[in-house]
Amino acid sequence: MKRLYRSVFAFVFGLQLFACSSIVENLNVDPNNPTKSTASLLLTGTEIANMATQEGMASRLTTIWSGYASGADRQWLDYYNYNVSAGIYDGDWNLVYQATNANALLTIAQATALGNRKMVAIAKILRANALATGTELWGDIPFDQAGDNAKYPNPAFEAQPTVYTKLLASLDEAITDLKSGVGTVTTEDIHFGGDATKWTQVAYTLKARLLTDLKKYDEAYTAAQSGISVFANSLYAPHGNTANVNQNQYWSFLASSRTGDINAVNAYNTTLLNPTSARYRGNSKTNETARFKFYYLEVGVNSPGKMEPNTTGTTGFFAQSASFPLVTYQENSLTLAEAALRSGKGFATALGHLNAYRAWLNTGGNINAAYLTAGSYKYEPYVAADFAAGGIENADGISADNALLREILQERYVSFYGQHIGWNDERRTRAEAYGIKLTPNSGTQLPWRFIYPQNEINSNPSTPKPVPATFEALAIYK
Repeated sequence: MKRLYRSVFAFVFGLQLFACSSIVENLNVDPNNPTKSTASLLLTGTEIANMATQEGMASRLTTIWSGYASGADRQWLDYYNYNVSAGIYDGDWNLVYQATNANALLTIAQATALGNRKMVAIAKILRANALATGTELWGDIPFDQAGDNAKYPNPAFEAQPTVYTKLLASLDEAITDLKSGVGTVTTEDIHFGGDATKWTQVAYTLKARLLTDLKKYDEAYTAAQSGISVFANSLYAPHGNTANVNQNQYWSFLASSRTGDINAVNAYNTTLLNPTSARYRGNSKTNETARFKFYYLEVGVNSPGKMEPNTTGTTGFFAQSASFPLVTYQENSLTLAEAALRSGKGFATALGHLNAYRAWLNTGGNINAAYLTAGSYKYEPYVAADFAAGGIENADGISADNALLREILQERYVSFYGQHIGWNDERRTRAEAYGIKLTPNSGTQLPWRFIYPQNEINSNPSTPKPVPATFEALAIYK
């Protein structure tokens, strides 16, 4: 099992790193039975495929489009300036569909036959995570017909709002399956070892994410109340130090395969966190020095002498063995704060959620201990007066509610470093008065979406025509 785990991990990650188009050949093959894998092996493969989906090229692209980093050389300088073609998306589309979705459906089928509802539930959550990322990036996508190539060689694309409805229903099914208590999952689950409570909380936080995307804030708040309640229940992609096997995928790109292609020069997020920046978000109650150093190197080694994402040793946010965030306590806590304010739960309730999150940050939060030196971090609780006109969070005299909303959205932004959900937020709030306001890297427009991949355009006549362009908004953002 351990040998197979390593080989599957290397297979999925290696193909994503080198952008191969055929991602699933042999992924779900048991070396002792090449025509059929056990449900347990399929579940592990699905988890690894979803990790690659969330952490791969798509994540890096949204990172340079949302101000977390900067494209600096070769293709990545072109991508940074929005010069993209359909062909660059083939690998990530394959990760969503041919890797995660296909293996999740196989897992569901075999686990259902075994009566293992816990395994079915986990596979449904993983599938929902991957397909949610798909629709958040591309808009209309295949759903019902995806994964059965024999029956549906040209799967139909479904409207984005319909996809969201089906994703939410699938997560509800998974929660019901988990609450049934039927079935056993142990070491084949590389995230939680089959812990039903943790998976249930992840499902609710994913529901809250989707409902936030849709601006259904009251429903998002309800879902988040049952979501990830402590940091230890967060869903992370585990990593290690074995070359080409289990390394953090960002580290592999930034520090190994494509050094210098991405740095953080002039990245918006650095200006919020760097105490020397005019845009620094710190104040008498907030010190962001430790988080800034955890996220970034001021004098880079991969881009020598330039600010860059931190891949240092075992301590940087993108260190070789650093786990990568997928669905987290951070996201759930800040969804509670934003959704409470937007859904009319009141200023005090929203501030309470924000302060609960700040209390966690004040213990060090997810910042590596190497950066938590005396005087380098502080997240004291805010009070209502801080958001009143003239308060430390309201120098420009806007309403207290808007000042609090601005702070919550900014905290979400800096907390979602490296994840595509930061781009979700930026697009969702782009037309609003408050939130993260980016300047285009090139030209006068900010991108709204990924282009459908070239292989899909060429092979599937169901692909929407004309193909929506990078600067056309997704349905949920119109």
